[in-house]
Amino acid sequence: MFDRLILPWQKRILAPPARRLARLGVQADTLTIAGFILGLAAVPAIASGRPLLGLGAILANRLLDGLDGAVARIAGPTDRGAFLDIALDFFFYACIPLAFALADPAANALAACALVVAFVGTGSSFLAFAAVAARDPSAAREADKGIRYLGGLTEGGETVAFFVAICLWPAAFPLLAWIFAAACLLTTLSRWIAGWRTFG
Repeated sequence: MFDRLILPWQKRILAPPARRLARLGVQADTLTIAGFILGLAAVPAIASGRPLLGLGAILANRLLDGLDGAVARIAGPTDRGAFLDIALDFFFYACIPLAFALADPAANALAACALVVAFVGTGSSFLAFAAVAARDPSAAREADKGIRYLGGLTEGGETVAFFVAICLWPAAFPLLAWIFAAACLLTTLSRWIAGWRTFG
């Protein structure tokens, strides 16, 4: 929902370091994979009761996720880069609820399970729309990730804000997870309806 407002600022902030990285020969795919590995480090950190350390890994992941796109815009985007970016992002997102379920199964497992299901809904509707819209360039707005897609109530910015909140207030994970899962469900339903209408 807020990504359209955030992305222009993000591009301006990340452009200078991206230019330096590109001059050094750092490839966008390298940043994508490094960010994914750093993001996965959040799982053992959160699961072992260190959510602030996990938050550091999450923020490092998001920083490199922004930098890989900025470097790709300089060096030239590739289909492989677009594929890696979105595929690894969705896997990483699902790992964070898992980490909280591992940290306290009795309190968190059910809410974490619901949230993963909600993430499957947003992710599958996102990718299904993109796959069909690729046949018709007028079907959806151009995305900054190399694919065409529909936005929604819960996009990247909202997901990061949610991750920050649950790492700062881990005891509130069940409540926050149920709320965010409901918001993801609304996003999924809106995309299903848009796909039905757009491709009808």
